[in-house]
Parts: sequence; C-alpha cells; structure tokens
Amino acid sequence: MTITRHESSEIYSKVVEANGLVFTSGIIPADLGRDAKGQAEEVLGEIDRLLALCGTDKSKIAMANVWLADIRHREAVNEAWKAWLGGKDTPARATVEAKLVDPRMLVEIAVVAAK
Repeated sequence: MTITRHESSEIYSKVVEANGLVFTSGIIPADLGRDAKGQAEEVLGEIDRLLALCGTDKSKIAMANVWLADIRHREAVNEAWKAWLGGKDTPARATVEAKLVDPRMLVEIAVVAAK
C-alpha cells in the first residue's frame, strides 16, 4: 500500500492518501474572529482545496467528524454545511461538542473521502 502525505509538519499531515481513500486532519479556521457559520465556511473551503489536491472532491466524502466548541452552534454550522453540499451526496457524519485548542475556535471538521 502506498501512503502519500501532503502539507506535513513534525506533528501531522494536513491530508493523507492511502489505499484509495483521502483523510484530512481536523481542519480549523484561520480567521477566529468570524462567527460559527463563517468559520465553518472557511473550513469547508479548505477541505475543498485539500480534496482537490488529492484528486477528489466533496461528492466522494464518506464520513465527516464535526467538533463544535458549543453545540448551540450546530444550526449555524449546518447552514454552511447544507449550502456547501447543495443537498446532495451527504456523507455519514458525527457532530459533538468538544473543547477546541483556542477558545475563539468554534468549529473543526475532518473528513474521509474516496478517490
């Protein structure tokens, strides 16, 4: 099996290709001044970029994990999510409340997609 790592640091790779699958790390927003919907839109845009880097796209996402600093942000994040997916190719998804790295960070998302 070949494993290809992209945008790697000493700690992690932002995205990894293995055995016909693409795994993103937990993707976080750079602009922590935005609201939950804005942060989600930024994260989803970065996921688009990473999937394209690996030759796939959001229509092939099989599983998504969404971490929210406050579960009350779920509806705002869902608005961004629904607009991003356009109501089709919805993956399996888990959404949980979690303490994120920075208190200004409201959302983190990781996905697994097919190539």
